[in-house]
Amino acid sequence: MDNFPKVLCGWSWEENKLFELALALVDEQHPDRWEVVAAMVGGEKSAEEVEKHYVILLEDLQFIESGKLDHKLVEAQSCIQVDCNQSVCWTDEDNNLLVRLDIS
Repeated sequence: MDNFPKVLCGWSWEENKLFELALALVDEQHPDRWEVVAAMVGGEKSAEEVEKHYVILLEDLQFIESGKLDHKLVEAQSCIQVDCNQSVCWTDEDNNLLVRLDIS
C-alpha cells in the first residue's frame, strides 16, 4: 500500500485506515471528538483537517447513495482484482495499529 495515491486531500492509506478506526471508536457526542480522532490518526492532521475529511466522506456517501454515480466512469477505469478468500477489511497490521493507540 506504499503507492496508495494521496487523492483524498493528501491522506495516506494508513492515515485513512486510522481515521476510519477512530471514527468507529470515538463517540459522536464526545466533546473533543475531532482532537481525539486527530491524535489517533497520528498527530499529523489538525482537528480541523480531520473534521473536514469527515465532511467530505459524508458528502461522498450521500452522492453514492443518491444513485447519481456514473457507472460508465467506473467501468472505464482499470480496477484492482482482489482475492475474495482473503480479508481486505482488517489485517494483523490494522490490529497492531489498534494496539498502539491509546483510546482511554
